[in-house]
Amino acid sequence: MTFRTRFAPSPTGPLHLGHAYSAMIASDMAKSEVGQFLLRIEDIDQSRSRQQWEDRICDDLNWLGLAWPEPVMRQSDRMNVYDTALDQLWAQGLLYPCHCNRKDITAAASAPQEGVPPLGPDGIIYPGTCRKIHESLDLSQQLRPQHNALRLDVAKACQAISDPTRFNFSELGAGPEGESGTITFTSDELETTIGDVVLSRRDMGTSYHLSVVLDDAAQGITRVIRGRDLFEATRIHVLLQMLLDLPTPEYHHHDLIRDKAGKRLAKRDDARAISKYRAEGASPADIRRMVGL
Repeated sequence: MTFRTRFAPSPTGPLHLGHAYSAMIASDMAKSEVGQFLLRIEDIDQSRSRQQWEDRICDDLNWLGLAWPEPVMRQSDRMNVYDTALDQLWAQGLLYPCHCNRKDITAAASAPQEGVPPLGPDGIIYPGTCRKIHESLDLSQQLRPQHNALRLDVAKACQAISDPTRFNFSELGAGPEGESGTITFTSDELETTIGDVVLSRRDMGTSYHLSVVLDDAAQGITRVIRGRDLFEATRIHVLLQMLLDLPTPEYHHHDLIRDKAGKRLAKRDDARAISKYRAEGASPADIRRMVGL
């Protein structure tokens, strides 16, 4: 099997130091393993994705000395793949439509009897409002809604796994608490610390969790390199891989690049944009030194 890593930016802003760090680690690992480094454009959010940002990102990556095979995979070209997976999960009775907005979720999770709302990878853990409405119905016998958000019923999904001892993944970097090696988790942890995540959004037709799992499998990614902020989400990705009969790659979650105040960099932080350093005369070697490579 060919060793493959990938870098998967969203073309919604400039490439900054944090992105460059992740991309260079992935490229360096592919070179050290005599493998392939792939680029993927995560543009499911068509309301914010712009061709000009994609062009700038690619130009900055090339300037840094990174190269990848063409053609580049774009999520916007793969909506039929995501639809097929949603149909599969719907037919298994593992999805339900959700009509709640952020305000509804915050209000339900913050009710006096609920206490302090718990947080998961996507923010406040969904309190199950719409699941409770539909739990007595066999939704799999109905047509899958095309214009509703769809959530994964995590409890049912875990019950559908014949061997829950397989809830694990190999971590070659480190989690928030320094975790590494074989990371194991339970169905109870999935329910209480992640909850029923959205797999299809009203305005996108898919979600990050579903698309990243399907795309990594389609590209034959053997090691996923990404920021430590996505460590907790890996558990839901492993569950989806099991439900969809997809391989689980190795994972390497790395430190986040932060500013002097300790705040993680974001796309709106143009002061750390690679294009700005380039304009000021920095070299690719300077960028590598800045991020500790």
